[in-house]
Amino acid sequence: MMSLPSDRDADVVGYRPLVVVMLSPLAFALVFASWTIFAVLGLELSDQLDLGELGFALLLATPMVTGALAALPMAALARRHGGRRVMIACLLLICPFLWAVAHSSSYPHFLLSGAGLGLGAGSLAAGLVYVGELCPRRHAGLALGLYGAGMMGAGLSYLLLPLISQAYGWRSAPMLYLLPVLAVAALLWLFAEDPAPAADADPDDDGLAREARVGWLAALHHWRPWRLALVYSFFYGAFVALSLWVPAYLGAQYGLGLRDAAMLALPFPVVVGLGQVAGGAWSDARDFRALRWWVSACVLVCLFLLSYPPFTMRIEGVERVLTLRYTAPLWGFLALLVTMGLIMGVGQGSLMRMIHRDHGPNLALVGGLSLTLGGLFGALLPVMFALGNLWVGIRTAGFMFLYASLVVCMLVMVWDHASGIGRMKP
Repeated sequence: MMSLPSDRDADVVGYRPLVVVMLSPLAFALVFASWTIFAVLGLELSDQLDLGELGFALLLATPMVTGALAALPMAALARRHGGRRVMIACLLLICPFLWAVAHSSSYPHFLLSGAGLGLGAGSLAAGLVYVGELCPRRHAGLALGLYGAGMMGAGLSYLLLPLISQAYGWRSAPMLYLLPVLAVAALLWLFAEDPAPAADADPDDDGLAREARVGWLAALHHWRPWRLALVYSFFYGAFVALSLWVPAYLGAQYGLGLRDAAMLALPFPVVVGLGQVAGGAWSDARDFRALRWWVSACVLVCLFLLSYPPFTMRIEGVERVLTLRYTAPLWGFLALLVTMGLIMGVGQGSLMRMIHRDHGPNLALVGGLSLTLGGLFGALLPVMFALGNLWVGIRTAGFMFLYASLVVCMLVMVWDHASGIGRMKP
C-alpha cells in the first residue's frame, strides 16, 4: 500500500511530478475525446446504420460499460505495478479500436469498437492513482483538479470532429486521435517515472487500511469507501452521459445541424473542467465537506428547470379562453447547462480532494470504485434517455431521471450524516 507524502516531502517538488501533472490530463482528455466520437458523429452513423434512438443509446453506453468494468482492476494494477505503466498500456490498447471505428461497417462492429475504446477508462483510474501518489500533499486538490480537467477532451471532439467530417468524411475523424494518443504514451514513457514503493501506512482507526492489506473485497464491506464514491459517481456519470447526449439533444430539440449543435455544446465540458480545477484548489485551503450539499442543491435546481418540456396551458377566462405556450429558448437552455456544468465541476474537484484526504492510502480502491460506479451510472443514462423519449414521449425525460437520481443520492447523504457513519473521527 502506498503511503501519503509527508508534509516535509510536500515542499520538495521535482520536475518529474510536474511532468506527470501536465501529461496525465492530456491522456485523460484524449480518452474522453475518443469516447465522444459516437456522440458527435451520431447523425452520420444513425443514417448509415438506420439506427433508432435506443440503438444509438446502446452505442453511446457501450464504452462506459467496459470502462466501468476496467476501472477498478486497472486501479489495482496501477497500485501494484505503477500508474505510468498502466496508463501507457491503456493508451496503446485503444489505438487499434480507433482504427476499427474508422473501418467498421456494421452495428456489431461499432459496438465492439466502442467496447474497446471503453478500456481507456483504465488510463483514467491509473492516472488518478499516479497523480495522487506523486503530487505534493498540500496541493493535492489542485493537482487532482488539473487532472480532472482532462474532461475538457469532450470539447476537443465537439470542436474538431465536425470540421474533419465535413472536409474529409467521418471515417477520417477517429484516425485524427491516433497520433496524439501515441505521442502522449511516448512522452509518458520517456519523461515520467513511477514512484518508488513506500512502506505501508499504519492502520487507521476504523481498520480500513488493515483490511485493505487482506484484500479489497474485505475493505468493500465497510461503508466508508462507498460514501464519497456514491456522491462522486453521480456527478461523474451525469457529466459523461450528458457529454454524449447533449449534441444529439440540441439537434433534435432545436433543429440544429451537426456542426452548430457540437459548437453550442462545447462550453459544457469546458466549464466542468475549469470547475474541477477551482474546486480542487479551493479544497486545498479549506475542508469543504459541506460543499457537496450546496453543490447538490444547486444542480438539483438546474435539473428541475431543465426538466420542463414545451407545453401549452389552456385557461378558461370570464370572456375568453387564454392559451399560454412555453418553450425553453435555446439561450436559456445553454445558460442553465453551463451553470450546472460549472457547479458539477466544482463538486467533482472538491469531492476528489476529500477522497484523497480521507482515503489517501486507499486512493486506488476508492477512486477506482468512484469511476466504476460513475461509469455504470453513465452507461445507464443514455438508455434511460432513449426509453424516456419512447415511453413518455418527452425529450426532457432524461433530465427528469437525473433529477430523481440526485434526490436519491441526497437522501443517502442525509442517512449517512444522520447515522454518524460518515463523520470524521477526532
